[in-house]
Amino acid sequence: MRLWSIHPRYLDTKGILALWRESLLARKVLEGKTRGYKHHPQLVRFKNFQNPIMAIDSYLYYVYLEAIARGYSFDRSKIEIDDPLSGIIPVTSGQVRFEFIHLCNKLKKRDLERYRFLCDKYIEVPDVNPVFYLVDGEIESWERIQRNYEN
Repeated sequence: MRLWSIHPRYLDTKGILALWRESLLARKVLEGKTRGYKHHPQLVRFKNFQNPIMAIDSYLYYVYLEAIARGYSFDRSKIEIDDPLSGIIPVTSGQVRFEFIHLCNKLKKRDLERYRFLCDKYIEVPDVNPVFYLVDGEIESWERIQRNYEN
């Protein structure tokens, strides 16, 4: 499960479809409607918000907006929010940089054109999903870093 902190506009088609599906799964986990993924580290930031469902629905809403802007037909009825929150969950600049590099590594393998468009130019700190706000810091403690991480 990858709940990207970076803005969904950076994701390729495969990435945004996976994000929608995985975020809906995360919502079910937060509602207590699954047996698995209950302790997934990426859920920590949503669990720590006073209303986790409102936080994940706000997150999903911004993913939904990006999908609609691309002409996709995501099912809006899967999220229950009329007035999404923004800037409610902190995310570190190190985490955002890590995720952007991680995405670039994925794009290099599956969407070379998008890779060249996004990753050939240096973006120090990419934009984030509007549910987050940026703070200085290293990669988040909950992140699982693979040995082949390229900085």
